[in-house]
This record gives sequence, structure tokens and C-alpha cells, in this order.
Amino acid sequence: MEEGEREEEELLWSWGAGSEGQLGRGRVEDEHLPQLVFLPLPHLSISQISCGGAHTIALTSGGRVLTWGRGTCGQLGLGDLENSLQPKPVKFLESFVISHVSAGWNHSGFVSASGRLFTCGDGSFGQLGHGDYQSHWSPVEVSFFVSKHVGQIACGMRHSLVLLKDPSGDSIYAFGSGKRGQLGISIDRVKRSFPLPEVITVFNNGDIVTIYASGDHSAALSANKQLYTWGRGFSGFSDYYHPQLLPSPEKFSQVALGWNHALLLTDDGGVFMLGGNHHGMLSSPVRGSLDRQEPDHCPPCTSSYEVCRPNFLKVAGLDGIKVVSIAAGAEHSALVTENGLIMTWGWGEHGQLGLGNTCDRTTPQIVSLGNTSSNAHTRLKVYCGSGFTFSVKSVCKS
Repeated sequence: MEEGEREEEELLWSWGAGSEGQLGRGRVEDEHLPQLVFLPLPHLSISQISCGGAHTIALTSGGRVLTWGRGTCGQLGLGDLENSLQPKPVKFLESFVISHVSAGWNHSGFVSASGRLFTCGDGSFGQLGHGDYQSHWSPVEVSFFVSKHVGQIACGMRHSLVLLKDPSGDSIYAFGSGKRGQLGISIDRVKRSFPLPEVITVFNNGDIVTIYASGDHSAALSANKQLYTWGRGFSGFSDYYHPQLLPSPEKFSQVALGWNHALLLTDDGGVFMLGGNHHGMLSSPVRGSLDRQEPDHCPPCTSSYEVCRPNFLKVAGLDGIKVVSIAAGAEHSALVTENGLIMTWGWGEHGQLGLGNTCDRTTPQIVSLGNTSSNAHTRLKVYCGSGFTFSVKSVCKS
């Protein structure tokens, strides 16, 4: 190493539900505190992690893919239906440079740097996009997009979204189950599932930069940092069959979807939430300035989202704290602060909050990553699965 250069050490931690090996530690036990995970190859730098129902996908900075956890539907892409208790490379993808990955409940998606899309795992709702309802044990290219350039895939419980990049304008396609409106297509078709990609016509203006899917929810963030949501309604509100713009003067930089809630990170480091009345995900929430009093019961909604929408609430307990990233599990939440702290709250039954117990928490709590310290040269990321959590900590050494 030459003088002036810095060596980077990267640590991977996991905690929470581990019954199917999703923590990557070679065990099938829950972990109530963060534990180190050892990757099979040294000096791997992780650029992205995606956590599903009980499996995990890691993407390295060199475009390689590792998977582990539940594999009973082929979602690990390893060519079998076995669980993997430790990270294993997806050999089928080694001839491609992968740029984006996504883990759904029991399926997975992989996007190459050249814009090709591969999916594997459970296909019983058409969520793999291959035109049938078959499952696949190894990644299979989605032929619908062969002559197109895919930028991202977002996998939910039984559906998938694809962001297509095109010089004439970007667009979003959806496939899989549409029962709760999560595909964002015509209202008279939502009770069916679709094994071939369907375009969401609302987004033909090409201003979407990021897509999200989790549970039966879908969302998209526009270039001007506005949020669209569709699918299952939050906090008992009606399902939305078409993408609806969240009315807000706030500019959102990140979104994280859970099964019953969504976290929203603003440009200035504030965190808001939609939904979140399960397992204490909110405690004495502060009403956002945009929120209006909602009726106790909302009938099937035929009005616009501006008139009938779930509460938009500020997460309590973060006064004076600037947040730089967020993540959401099934019913727990996590964030990283500007000064390098991880905080979690919500459902804690499996230890997914990383606080040493199985208690639910109603306000964000600080998680300790062993004896490692944070400093100006530390980068921290956090990711949530249904009932488990991962963190990647990168430390630059002089």
C-alpha cells in the first residue's frame, strides 16, 4: 500500500430470526445481539444486501452474488431446494456483472450491468415474470426484457416491480399477484395474478428513479423526490389499485417498506412513517404538519388519495438526530444516524432489534456492534428482512 492510501476493513453483522440459516452464521438459532458473519472469500466488499422472508442476497462491489438462508423454493439460485446456513456464491451468475439484487418472500431478482434481468425461486403467482407459474432453482433470464434495459427490480411477497431504463423515457412494469392492487394496473383486473410483465401507465413520463416492494405494498420515488404508493392500504385504509402521489411539501431521499408500515427519509434527515400501529412501531407519534384528522372508518375508497389517505407521522424520539439511511422489516424498523449509530424499534420477538432480548420497542433504541468504534472514516449501512437484520460496517484505516 502506497503512502497516503487507506486500507478499508469491512465487517458484516447479523441478528434476529435464524431458524433457516438467514443470518449466515452456520447455525439455525435466533441471535438477540449482533454477531459477525464471515464471507467465504476474503477481501470482499459488499455494495448491497437484500433480505427476504428468510433468505439473504449480498452483492459485492465487483458484481458477484452470494446467497444464504431458506432455499426451499430455489430462491437462493444455487440449483437445489436446500437451505444454506452460510453464504455461497451463485455460480450461474459468475459470467455476468450484477449491479442490483432484490429478495422477496420466496423469490429473488438479479439485474446485470448490461440491463439483463434474471429471477428464480417461487413462481406460483407469476412473480418471476416468465409467463407461467413455475418455480426455478437457478436464475433464468426474463425473456420479456431481452431487448430492453432493466435498471432495477423490487421483489415483494408475491409480486415484482421492474424499472426499465430507456432513452425515450423510463417506465415501470409489474407482475405476480395483484390481489391487493400492488401491481398498479387496471382496477378490474386486480383479483388476478399476471405471469408476464404489465406496464404501469401512470409512469410513462419517465421521472421515476427508485422502486420498492414489500409484502403487498409497492412504491416509487421520483426524480424530484416525490413518493407514489399503491397496493395494500396502511393502518386499515383501503387498498389503492393505482399509484397515488403522497401529498407532501417534503422531499424524500429514501423509502423503506414493511408489511404494515413505510418509513420515509427526508432530505434534511427527518424520518416519517405511514401506518405502523402493529407491535409498537410508533409510540406517541408526532403528527406531521401535513396530517389531517382521519375518520374512524374509511369505506372502500373511490376518491382521490388527497382526500382519503393514511396518517403521515413523524417518528418520535429522534429530536436533534439527523438520519442518513433507513430500513424496514416485516414489523420492525432500523436507521443509521449521521454520527454512525444504528437504532431499531418495533417487533422484537426474534431478537431482530439487536438489543439482547425479545421485547418490542416503541421508540428507536441504540444497537451496539461489539467493541468496534465509529469515527469520521466509518461507513455504516443497515438492512432488514422479515424478522432479522444485517449491518455492513466499513472502516478506512490509514
